[in-house]
Amino acid sequence: MLPHASRTRACVSSMADTTPNGPQGAGAVQFMMTNKLDTAMWLSRLFTVYCSALFVLPLLGLHEAASFYQRALLANALTSALRLHQRLPHFQLSRAFLAQALLEDSCHYLLYSLIFVNSYPVTMSIFPVLLFSLLHAATYTKKVLDAKGSNSLPLLRSLLDKLSANQQNILKFIACNEILLMPATVFMLFSGQGSLLQPFIYYRFLTLRYSSRRNPYCRTLFNELRIIVEHIIMKPACPLFVRRLCLQSIAFISRLAPTVA
Repeated sequence: MLPHASRTRACVSSMADTTPNGPQGAGAVQFMMTNKLDTAMWLSRLFTVYCSALFVLPLLGLHEAASFYQRALLANALTSALRLHQRLPHFQLSRAFLAQALLEDSCHYLLYSLIFVNSYPVTMSIFPVLLFSLLHAATYTKKVLDAKGSNSLPLLRSLLDKLSANQQNILKFIACNEILLMPATVFMLFSGQGSLLQPFIYYRFLTLRYSSRRNPYCRTLFNELRIIVEHIIMKPACPLFVRRLCLQSIAFISRLAPTVA
């Protein structure tokens, strides 16, 4: 009887060692099913990254690249709409609700997507969409991996950790990109590739980003750029007319900047 009991205990012990592997995979699926809206946004962000990459790297030809540009912006608009619904689930047709919606970053990027979705494809305009989708998708991917198991896919975890470590630099790059798009929309207008309303609508988007409560990088970068320009033009080697032009431009931009509470 003792050898049989020993074999039974060994069998039970072996089963105990192997059974957790099954629920680990099921745990990730269960996590995604429990958080359906977050999972839907995760998938739309991955699709945005895919389409953006095929626009930036036109492996399928220039004609197809233009269609991927539009798909990326439409996917980003879908993600932004889902996120806005998640933040403000109870829609109301009122001025107060609209004012509250305009405070949300997701509303800003819904507007951003609508500004550029039917315009001439501009590589600069796709980078904020690509990078924000990549950062948010990476965050949710970590949660899925944690639900799958703490030691699952270590190589992917390492890549995600490196992406997270550079998050601040990426957000600064996005903010710089958004600022430089303002003169780009004006240039597109005079070159015949943009609409008359696009610079004005984009200016409204930029004021919303400047006033953002959750992401101060646009406001911070404006201040940093101002300090850098003022430092350069105050050097004796700088021509007087360049100094005056820059100071007038800084004063003009400062007047356009919204008041931040």
